[in-house]
Amino acid sequence: VVTVSENSFHDIARDHEVDPNRMAIVPVGVDVDLFRPLLDVTPVPGRLITTASADVTMKGLRYLLEALAKLRTERDDAHLVVIGKRKPGGRSDETIRNLGLEDHVTFVTGVPDQRIIELYAEAELAVVPSLYEGFSLPAIEAMSCGTPLVATSGGALPEVVGDAGIIVPAKNVDALVEAIDHLLQDPQLRDALCARGKQRIEQHFCWHVCARQMTDYYREVLA
Repeated sequence: VVTVSENSFHDIARDHEVDPNRMAIVPVGVDVDLFRPLLDVTPVPGRLITTASADVTMKGLRYLLEALAKLRTERDDAHLVVIGKRKPGGRSDETIRNLGLEDHVTFVTGVPDQRIIELYAEAELAVVPSLYEGFSLPAIEAMSCGTPLVATSGGALPEVVGDAGIIVPAKNVDALVEAIDHLLQDPQLRDALCARGKQRIEQHFCWHVCARQMTDYYREVLA
């Protein structure tokens, strides 16, 4: 059994009673030639970006929306782009309406990868507010694009992000507000996180590194 993170490794061993000696960890990768910084694109002031593949509690979008509403009491330029489809009548839709965020949250779906990369470049920072992740493709895509990152402590996120982002407790709206506001006000910290993120991707999460780990594991099993 091959899984993508230490967090998932321990969850699988505990919850499914799989012998750890029959398991290995090989992380997911990102195409660094595709997901890359676009140096000719200037970030839009106050723009946040997140990915919500489904309108489910685990993705934590509600907490980010609440953080955005609080943030806007001090920063009227704060707004959010969500890579995902808005579900009319869903939890996020209801939260947006209740918080008066209709004009400050935009959903983008059905666009090619190149447009997603442009969206990362246009954002001042990315946020992964999940309550749990077994890995996190959005986190490594943001780091690969050179977008500063705020993520929660949910599941494998601290393991994936390392020192290349600000980690806050899951479900903690005030901690999200503080981290986002701090990062928006500190361009030097944003630059430092961008550099750390790119380095982390190159060392751990680019496809040639992940593929090498997978082939090494194949050879070990077949030996």
